[in-house]
Parts: sequence; C-alpha cells; structure tokens
Amino acid sequence: MTPEDPRAARTRAKLREALLEECARRPLAEVGVASLVRRAGVGRATFYVHYADLEALAVDACADVVREAVDALHAWRGRPDPVRAPDALLEFFAGLAPHADLYRALLTPGGGGPLGHVLNRDLRAYSLRERELAGAADAPLVASAVAATFAGVLGDWLHGLIEASSDDIAHQSWQLLVALHRSR
Repeated sequence: MTPEDPRAARTRAKLREALLEECARRPLAEVGVASLVRRAGVGRATFYVHYADLEALAVDACADVVREAVDALHAWRGRPDPVRAPDALLEFFAGLAPHADLYRALLTPGGGGPLGHVLNRDLRAYSLRERELAGAADAPLVASAVAATFAGVLGDWLHGLIEASSDDIAHQSWQLLVALHRSR
C-alpha cells in the first residue's frame, strides 16, 4: 500500500473541519462549496480534486462516527453482558449530539442514506469477520442482521422515531444485537 501524500491528507482534513464548522452553524443543505472552501483556505478546484460533491465530503467527515460505532459494538472481550452495553457504546451514543443534524442529513430513518450505507458495509464486514473467526453458524446472515439492525435503530433514534436517552438507546440496541448473535 502506498503511503498517502501528506499534503492531500492535510487538505482533506481542512475541508472536513471546515464542513463540520459550517454544519455547526447551519444545515448541510444550506452549505455551499464557495463558503466551505473560503473557510478551509483552499481553492474551489482543489475541493473538486478531492471530492465529487458536498455529500461525499460530508460522508468522509462523518466516517469517524462509523469507525467509532463499529469499534463501540465490538469493545468487549469474553462473554458479553446481555443487558448492559459496553462503556464504548454508551460513549458513542452520548457523543453524537454535537453533529446530530449532520448525521441526520446523511443517515435516514431505517438506516439508509450515504452514511447508513457506509455504516452497514463496515459493520457487516467486521461482524462477518468476527463470526467467521469464531466459527459461528450462519455468519453472513447474522452479520447482515446486526448491521441492518444497528444502522436502522441509530437512524430512527437520530430522527426522533425512537424516544430514548442516549444511555437507554445504547442499552436497548445492545440487547437486540446480543439477541441476534444468540439466535444462531
């Protein structure tokens, strides 16, 4: 694997940071490329060298939340507590508030949208790998169910279709996922 050009990495980091700052002030739908590149201190053409559009940048800027979700769901070792979510999952849900509007723009109810697709893909791949390593039965089926369930619950909760505190939704989603793992 070829190492990434540090200049390109810095430029993308500036663009991600600028987008998060812009989205803290207004919805993603109201953010324009012109104001974004001005805030980032780069040219418009530079933006398009790195991203096809604002949605692609937004998904990249939110990719950390996907990694955090995947890590939080797998932050236990040994036998999982079937009732209490791991601390990492509690922290994950509690930490969503600062950029919740942006996440809602990219993750639709039911777990769809561009961020939902990335979350589903990454969570399914991780779950499948873990289940196959453990020699679990029906690894592809359960990995798909885990990914779809978590993305759907997260999307619905962010959109207010499930009323629960961040701690409650962490525990409830954890219980669902543990039940899925035990079902096969």
